[in-house]
Amino acid sequence: MQTNILIDRLNKIFRSTDLDAILLFNVNSPFIDSNFYYLTDFNSGIFERSFAIAFKDHVIVGTSDLEYENACIGSNDHISVYRINTTSEVDNFLSRNLKDLKVGYNENFLPYIYYQKFKKYAKFNKLFNASKYLYEARNIKDKYEIEKIKKAVDISKKSLDEIQYYFKKGVTEKELAAQFNYLQLKNGADKNSFGTIVAFDKNTALPHHSPDNTKLKDNAVVLLDVGSKWKNYCSDLTRTFFFKPQKRSLKYKKMADIYDTVEKAQVLGLGLIKDGVDGKNVFEEVTKFINTANGGIYKGKFIHSLGHMIGIDVHDAGAAALSYRSVKLQNGMVLSDEPGIYIYGFGGVRIEDDVLIDGGRGVFL
Repeated sequence: MQTNILIDRLNKIFRSTDLDAILLFNVNSPFIDSNFYYLTDFNSGIFERSFAIAFKDHVIVGTSDLEYENACIGSNDHISVYRINTTSEVDNFLSRNLKDLKVGYNENFLPYIYYQKFKKYAKFNKLFNASKYLYEARNIKDKYEIEKIKKAVDISKKSLDEIQYYFKKGVTEKELAAQFNYLQLKNGADKNSFGTIVAFDKNTALPHHSPDNTKLKDNAVVLLDVGSKWKNYCSDLTRTFFFKPQKRSLKYKKMADIYDTVEKAQVLGLGLIKDGVDGKNVFEEVTKFINTANGGIYKGKFIHSLGHMIGIDVHDAGAAALSYRSVKLQNGMVLSDEPGIYIYGFGGVRIEDDVLIDGGRGVFL
């Protein structure tokens, strides 16, 4: 990470608090605090039981021999890396570096047992909740982050174009998911940003369906909810396809109408996503549109939020952005726009793109 980018991020975190430092501590994989990567931008390594201490102008990282070289590759003049291998070494290091400081921690992540262990090293024998400052900083992406998210989106879009070649009668959801995962890696992804969702026909009515051995048939609906991760940053896209549609069939006509309604809802949502707008209002307007479409036949069939933040985590800092919760949308935010209609036992449609708020309005990446 370039030094000026790190300093800008530290300034965003500390400008509204009187904390002297913030301690981030990783547990065992997969319980790794994503704020650790926000402050280090390390692109390789797992960093289990490693920690970072953020100060107003620099970051200290403590890690074991296992990850030390990975950390050194990503360090710079404002990121110092130390070999810390044993529990006693961790205790001694934190005792020396946190003494007499007002220290924050990520309440949304650090297990209580570690809070109890580490608080004795800080001023007042207390750690202060710094989650708000970390997530507020991460909600507004810098140019460096936006470039990475765009790259992740490009990888997923290219892979979605290519996967359609593998839509063949008899292929299973699992097989198609495996093929998609390969395509993303081939196209430049470091890994998936979450488990690939592939659903056929009635399974498309389950938003978080796990791919199974259901086989693809003619006149089927195919839903793929996918994401890649590139240099720590995520994409999240969903597409719904028709495989060898029988356009005169009642099933196709019904699903095509659902698709048309969802597509219009997504366009409506994009137009409403603007700097200064309350995300709750966007969600409510899109929900109202779906509930009243075609005489209200889809009322209650949109069963999740319209969008979430996207960044280092696929459901990034603050998570829900377009939901029942009030969130002031701002330039620099990246969020999903993903309306859906789900009819259990029949099928569903979801269309999802990633949106950057730039110049006062939302634009698809």
